[in-house]
Amino acid sequence: MFYIHCPYCGEHREEEEFHPKGEAHLIRPADPENCSDEEWGDYLFFRDNPRGIHHEMWVHAVGCRKFFNITRNTVTYEILETYKMGEQPTFTAEHPEGRPSAEADQASLREGVRA
Repeated sequence: MFYIHCPYCGEHREEEEFHPKGEAHLIRPADPENCSDEEWGDYLFFRDNPRGIHHEMWVHAVGCRKFFNITRNTVTYEILETYKMGEQPTFTAEHPEGRPSAEADQASLREGVRA
């Protein structure tokens, strides 16, 4: 068993209080009435199943009942972060150690200009 931090309640709770709801950050087709059956089927049924960092949507079913996202390593089952709906993840496949902060981005740009 593992513990999950609910970004809304602010507490670490046992995993039994939560339910996974699938892949996070899916983009619904802009015009479902005019997309092909293949495009609609891809949206409804096909999901990524990466080995490594993956973003998932969960719900705190026994607690606040709110949906949130989890960044999890599918190899180690380690939860890297939880964040509210509408927020962007810090950890991505491109940045497995976490995205640098805006200040670090600016500093690296300044150093790049000097070099």
